[in-house]
Amino acid sequence: MTKEVTTVSDEGYTSDNEVRDFEMTIDATGEEGPDTLESLLAAYGSCYVPALRVGAEQRDVGDLGRIEIDATGDLNDDDKLQAVQFTVRTEAEMTDEEADEVVTRANQLCKVHDALKAEIEASVAVESGAF
Repeated sequence: MTKEVTTVSDEGYTSDNEVRDFEMTIDATGEEGPDTLESLLAAYGSCYVPALRVGAEQRDVGDLGRIEIDATGDLNDDDKLQAVQFTVRTEAEMTDEEADEVVTRANQLCKVHDALKAEIEASVAVESGAF
């Protein structure tokens, strides 16, 4: 199975992305839409929600109810992502031990968490003069 996204930029730093029948705009400058790192943080948080839900069910914690995640990305001096922190709030109450078990399992389940490994790097082929 593969996932496919088409990204088009006619000029400047804004890109229009087609994901199946959906479209979203990402602006590297953050002026006309979320920037690239904000988009990554949103994808990470959106992936982490179902991972938390499944992790809670698998660890016999049950339904977490409403979940809110504040994702913070720390940037280094080159404005590249250096660290990510999540503050997770759940409607359901958990003990510290239960929360640790759910987070451990969520880290194993979240596909974005897994994709942020250092050894994953895009393989790039360039077709110049294509238009």
